[in-house]
Amino acid sequence: MFRKVLLAEDVDSISIGLANTLNKAFSFQLDQTTLCDRAFLKIRKELQDQKPYDLLITDLNFRNTSSNGSITSGEALLREAKALQPNLNTIIYSIEDRPYRVRECLDELGVNGYVLKGPDSALQMIHAIETVYQGEAYLSPDLSQALQQEPGLDIDDFDLMLLRDLAEGYSQADISRKLSKKGVVPSSLSSIEKRINRLKEYLMARNIPNLIAIAKDMGLI
Repeated sequence: MFRKVLLAEDVDSISIGLANTLNKAFSFQLDQTTLCDRAFLKIRKELQDQKPYDLLITDLNFRNTSSNGSITSGEALLREAKALQPNLNTIIYSIEDRPYRVRECLDELGVNGYVLKGPDSALQMIHAIETVYQGEAYLSPDLSQALQQEPGLDIDDFDLMLLRDLAEGYSQADISRKLSKKGVVPSSLSSIEKRINRLKEYLMARNIPNLIAIAKDMGLI
């Protein structure tokens, strides 16, 4: 089993609860921190002292950051940690369940596991650690099912135009009138609403402002 594990989580109640569960289930050394940049410093120091961590467990979103910290998110921490210690095993522990974001983490960050925070997530983490230690990838059941059922969506130039117009503050009625004047088809309000609802459903956006934020996060606009 792993000998040294680092947990980066800025919510004390979650960190303490997970640590208690892991300390009961495993005998490895478990260190904790609430800051991403501090987690990176720990990883670097232990590596320099030839006592490297075997596993990093981190959230993606951190509300607490040090005033001069350059690493302020779990994603940035994972990138920097893997660049410094390529063989470091990593597990994400997050409430982020949007399929495209989960897939990005799996494909771009090369994480070994992804545990979705929830009622039984601490027990899932035990299974995740055991699975990753065996050299296999772990994904929470709900996430695995969501990724398997994720519908394909071909985002074309028309969709990108709609997203850009929404981001610039145009209403759906405004967009419809704008397209109609240009002779663009489809331009009816119902067609615009259907395309935007399709984008919202696929990107799991709660509303149009959230859709715009997600589209920007994905680099679509």
